Amino acid sequence: MVGIEGLFNLPSELIAVLTILNLIFIILIFFYALHCSSKIKRLRNKYNKLVYGVSEGNIEDILIECIDRMNKVEMRNRELEIKLNNMEHSIISCIQKVGIVRFNAFEDTGSDLSYSIALLNENDDGVVISSIYSRESSYTYAKPVISGNSKYPLSAEEIKAIDIAKKNGRSFFHA
Repeated sequence: MVGIEGLFNLPSELIAVLTILNLIFIILIFFYALHCSSKIKRLRNKYNKLVYGVSEGNIEDILIECIDRMNKVEMRNRELEIKLNNMEHSIISCIQKVGIVRFNAFEDTGSDLSYSIALLNENDDGVVISSIYSRESSYTYAKPVISGNSKYPLSAEEIKAIDIAKKNGRSFFHA
C-alpha cells in the first residue's frame, strides 16, 4: 500500500498525464453541465407554454382541460360549417346578376326614360321588368325568367338586359 509519501515518489510523467486527464475531465464536465442547463431551460420554456393560461393542477388536469377546449372548438367548427353550407345553398336563389338597358320607346319623347331590368340568380332564374314611358302614360311589365328565358315574348331590350345580367354577373347599366 502506498501512503502519502508514496505519491511523491510517482514519476513526474505520470503525474503530468493524470493532471492533463483531470483537466480534460473538468472541461468535459463543464461543457456537459452547460449542455444540460440549456436543455433544462428549453424544457422549462416548453412546460411554461404548455401550462400558460391553465389553472394550476397536475399535468393530467391540464391535458384534460386542453382536450375539452379542443372538443368545444371542433363542435363550434362543425356548427359553423353547417351554417356556411346553408348560406351557400340559399345564396344560389338570391339575386346575383343585374342588367339594365335604358331606351327611348317612342320618338316623341326626348330622352331614354324607358328601361328594362333583369334580376337573376345564379341559375339565371328571376324576373325581367320593363317600364315603357310615353308623354301620356307609363306602363310596367314583369315577366318571369327561367334559365335565362321566359315563356312570354321578350322585347329586344328585355333580351339585351338578360344577356347583360348573364354576362356580367353584377350590376351593369347599358344605354
